[in-house]
Amino acid sequence: MAKHKKRDPKLKKGLDAIPWKRGRGRPPHVVASQIRGRADNYREMLDQIWDDVGGALLKAKTPEEVVQTLETGGRYLDEFRTIAPLIVEIICKPDFPKRRKAQINFLADSLAARGLVTPRSSRDICARERWKEEHAQRIIRFEFYVECSCGYKGPARDNACRKCGAVIAPSLGGLFAPRSF
Repeated sequence: MAKHKKRDPKLKKGLDAIPWKRGRGRPPHVVASQIRGRADNYREMLDQIWDDVGGALLKAKTPEEVVQTLETGGRYLDEFRTIAPLIVEIICKPDFPKRRKAQINFLADSLAARGLVTPRSSRDICARERWKEEHAQRIIRFEFYVECSCGYKGPARDNACRKCGAVIAPSLGGLFAPRSF
């Protein structure tokens, strides 16, 4: 077996060299929040035109038929013209949904990456971003330390006195006003 030759340390990579292997993970030019935003926009667009073009769009077998169908709808043709082959690919899948709303959502999420990643990956990215938004950290309850006219001194619960239930006024102006000593 031949031994590998050592590389000359003086040689450097050329500026026009193309790496033969991309590496792990999502391509660097794919931004998940942009894909999710585009998917939401596509959902709105498709929802508006689906009654006019949905049936014919589902029967289309070529990108030219998709473009012709979208021309009859009149709106958003320029947005979907460039991705017509991708639309045909998605609609012809055996797992394409049967119900109207599910079809719109499936198609919009699949098209959102505009072919930079596979339609399945595009749907996964959208689902992940929606999950992040749904499960974002937020304040569930905040409490104040109160002295009530009933004699209770301590933390309030749900903006009310724990003993008698007297409600704290909704204005927070008194809390953040400068104190005068």
